[in-house]
Amino acid sequence: MNTELRKHFRYNFIVNVLDGGFFGSALGFASFVTVLPLFVSTLTDSAILIGLASAIHSVGWQLPQLLTVNRVARLRRYKPMVLLMTIHERLPFFGLAIAAWMLPVLGPHRALPLTFGLLIWQGLGGGFTATAWQSLIGKIIPVERRGTFFGTQSAAANLGGSLAAIIASLLLERLSLPSNFALCFLLAGIATTISWVFITQTREPESSPANQRTFQSNLGAILRRDANFRWFLVARTLLQLATMAFGFYAVYGVRYHHMSAGVAGLMTSVFMAAQIVANPLMGWLGDRRSHRIVMGIGAYAAAASALLAWLAPSVSWFYLVFALAGIANVAGWTIGLAMTLEFGSEAERPAYIGLTNTLVAPSTILAPLVGGWLADTVGYQATFLASVMGGLAAALVLQILVRDPRQEFCYEPISIRPD
Repeated sequence: MNTELRKHFRYNFIVNVLDGGFFGSALGFASFVTVLPLFVSTLTDSAILIGLASAIHSVGWQLPQLLTVNRVARLRRYKPMVLLMTIHERLPFFGLAIAAWMLPVLGPHRALPLTFGLLIWQGLGGGFTATAWQSLIGKIIPVERRGTFFGTQSAAANLGGSLAAIIASLLLERLSLPSNFALCFLLAGIATTISWVFITQTREPESSPANQRTFQSNLGAILRRDANFRWFLVARTLLQLATMAFGFYAVYGVRYHHMSAGVAGLMTSVFMAAQIVANPLMGWLGDRRSHRIVMGIGAYAAAASALLAWLAPSVSWFYLVFALAGIANVAGWTIGLAMTLEFGSEAERPAYIGLTNTLVAPSTILAPLVGGWLADTVGYQATFLASVMGGLAAALVLQILVRDPRQEFCYEPISIRPD
């Protein structure tokens, strides 16, 4: 296995970074931070529903992962399952394009439930893919290179997303509703198709599946015996609270600071650009120092972002707000992925992956609902204040209660230099 990993490491690194780059482009055209909340805001005035639009993507990705753990644990190769299931997180973008194009015929009362149905399909498609995909990456990327890989892949995704966001901002500004949104969603679907082609090129050696009876009994045992992992779950949960304000920034800017749709699209570009810089740096730092420390930095960035959004006197401050949000997003996504793969042994990895994401999923769905409720009943400033508190709490848990899992498990480094 180590020989095969060493032989194909560079090739797998490249094709999977390209996969991430094109998938990131799709998320620039159909951003869950700006474009989709703005589209939903044309269908409803409810802040709860607007916030839910961005949350569905995350919770759909997280919630089903534990359901696929047993199946993934039986696999000798993860790629076939990844290729089949990931189709369901790509096709819905084409459906969104059709729904947006047909908006004059459907009307908001029909387009709104159709849009949410497609978003749920897209989110669950990612969730039923996620355990197999993360297990695939954990298998083909050595542990001491995972932060660098996830950072590089995410930077490629953010670069593609940033360029796509600029194009999206021009489309939103220059084309009329609904053709502007329809074209954005169509381009997102095309980008995900290209991304899927690169996944097909991954070279994965076979491995022995886990003992099924032992594996199933380990799910509960992991939570009982691994206190460090439990505190990690607490920190991940608090990070969801810390980032719940992000989905409201664009709508708040439009409604209270007279931000145009084009400027909102540029904010997506700033959000992506910050991640282009932060992803490789934070991934590299996590590999060499500690992913725990880097996640703590991201939690402070989330708190600072929400605080600035709360106190911002003008729309120009939102460039910094979105930049800090980008850094926080790197901590929650890139570093969170890398750190999750450090818990447990090789055989236990699918269990830790499934437990991490499924148990954090309730907070992912509840946080934006609470944020939307606060925005509707008290005001957006209350949502921002709750995110500040969540970010500070997450940082303290990571700093005081969570230990680096690499100190508890020993790994044999895999050389990537050819013999």
